[in-house]
Amino acid sequence: MTIDQLNAIKEETQKKSAQNWIHVGYSTCGVAAGAKEVFEALLEESKARNLTIEIKKCGCVGLCSAEPLVEVNVEGAPRVFYGKVNKDVAHKIIEEHVCQKKLVEGHIYEI
Repeated sequence: MTIDQLNAIKEETQKKSAQNWIHVGYSTCGVAAGAKEVFEALLEESKARNLTIEIKKCGCVGLCSAEPLVEVNVEGAPRVFYGKVNKDVAHKIIEEHVCQKKLVEGHIYEI
């Protein structure tokens, strides 16, 4: 592999990490705590608003007591983990964090 190829890979990785995305903890504990409903609510709300944001399932983050966990990364706002997320909080995450670039107080967790 050449230096140019490595630089191209690095550039592509940096582009992907800068994209807007939401990850929903979808391990066993997350699903048991309601991650399926949260994931579906996030998809539904983002679709209703025609948002360009990648919403994906991810594995265990290691804080089972705070499940369902949702990590949000959007340009113009800090990257944040939200815990104990339900459908209502999922809607607030889209409305406040994604659209208004404001944090949803009361559900922020440090990982």
